[in-house]
Amino acid sequence: MPRIAHITVNIVLFQIGWLVCVLGAVNDVALMGLLFALTAVGTHLFFTPMLTKELQMLFFVVLTGIAWETAMVQLGFMVYVNGIVFEGLPPYWILAMWLLFATTLNLSLRWLHGRMMLAAILGLLFGPITYFAGSKLGGVSFPDTFHTLAVIAVSWALLMPMLAILAKRLDGFPVTNEGAYA
Repeated sequence: MPRIAHITVNIVLFQIGWLVCVLGAVNDVALMGLLFALTAVGTHLFFTPMLTKELQMLFFVVLTGIAWETAMVQLGFMVYVNGIVFEGLPPYWILAMWLLFATTLNLSLRWLHGRMMLAAILGLLFGPITYFAGSKLGGVSFPDTFHTLAVIAVSWALLMPMLAILAKRLDGFPVTNEGAYA
């Protein structure tokens, strides 16, 4: 698949996947989000030039997501509506969303590689916006919205540069000087 087409498909699958995960959870079909995410990630991996590196990156991003989401749930900042397998842990559909997000780090968000300040600013802004949108759709609730969004903003200002560094080190889509995949 040509590079621009792959990036476009990556953006579209992530956006659709985000909605399927949230709306699936809200409508008691959270499994739908997981199945969509696994299908999208399978498609992503099929076109990955350096599969081992990309798999490692996806694994570490999902581990980060498990740790962060668990902390947010345990500290009482977030309450999820559906898809919870074990009390006190995040639902599987939010972890599927982290997996979808991980697929963007070396494709549609690749331009953040090496731009740590920009990654921090974008995390600071879009982290809380994304979770707030999820709350407005009914996928998550915040016992204290202001403080939760502040914690999300600071967290994502730190997470986004860290994830950009991780993605650059475990880049399954290396690009040549001509702009094609290596």
